[in-house]
Amino acid sequence: MKILTFSILLLFTTIIFISSCNDNNDDSSDDSNDSSTEVSTPIAAFDEFNTDGVVTSFDEDEITIDSDGFPNHTTPYWEETDSLYIEPVVAIAQTPGRIGSFRDRTFTLTVPSAPEIASSSTATGLGPIGISVTGVPIFNDTEGANRPIEEEIAETFDYAGAHVGPSGYHYHAESANVPENTALSHDDEKLLGIMADGFLIYGRREMDGSYPTDLDESGGHYGMTQHSDGEEFYHYHIINEYYFGTLIVLFGVDLQGTPNSIL
Repeated sequence: MKILTFSILLLFTTIIFISSCNDNNDDSSDDSNDSSTEVSTPIAAFDEFNTDGVVTSFDEDEITIDSDGFPNHTTPYWEETDSLYIEPVVAIAQTPGRIGSFRDRTFTLTVPSAPEIASSSTATGLGPIGISVTGVPIFNDTEGANRPIEEEIAETFDYAGAHVGPSGYHYHAESANVPENTALSHDDEKLLGIMADGFLIYGRREMDGSYPTDLDESGGHYGMTQHSDGEEFYHYHIINEYYFGTLIVLFGVDLQGTPNSIL
C-alpha cells in the first residue's frame, strides 16, 4: 500500500514539473518574439524637427508628421523679398519658381511607431519619399521617369542639395560644406529625417564619428544613435558614396520597410 501511494505521488509530481517547464518555455518564446520584432522609433529624435513648420503627433502605435514643406534656412529659392533669401553660393543655374509660390503645399506622413523590415524591399518613386528635419520633403536620385540626376540637374541644387520642382522645394543630395550651412547634415552623424517606411535616416557617420561598416544595400543597420538611449534600432544612413563628382545623394536605394503615402 505504501509503495502504491508513493508511486502515485511521484507520478503527480512529475506531471506538475513537466507542465511547469512547458509554461516557462512558452513565456521565454513570447518574450523573445516581442523583443526581436518590435523596436519603437526613439521619440527624442522628433525634438530635432523644425517646430516652426513641422507638427509631430503620437497616437498609440502611430506617428504622424505634418509639414508645411518650407525650409528654415537660407536659399536662393526663396523670394528675393524674403528674409531667408540669399544669392546663390553653389548653384550655377536655378530651376523656375520660388518657394513662395507653393504656400498651400503641405505634406503628411503617418507611420508605425515601431516599423518593421518587410519581407521584400520597395523601390522609391517620383515625389516625396521622406520628410526631413527642416520639414522639406526628401526625393530620390531621379529627376523624372527613367531620368537619373545628371550634372546639368545637379547644377541647379543650392547648398542644401535642393531645388524647386512641380512639388515645390525638395532635397535630392547631401548639403555642401559652406559657411552658409549652419544646420544641415554634411559628413556627420546628424539626423536627416524620416523615410516613408517609418525608419529614421542619419548622416554618413555614426555618433562616435566613424563611418558604419555593416550597412545593408539600403544604407540601413541596427545600431544606437544619439536619440536611442543605448538601445539598438534599425535606421538608415546617407551612404558614403559619390554619385558623381562631389555629389552624394540622400537616398537612391530601396526602402527596407513598408512605404506609407506622403499626402
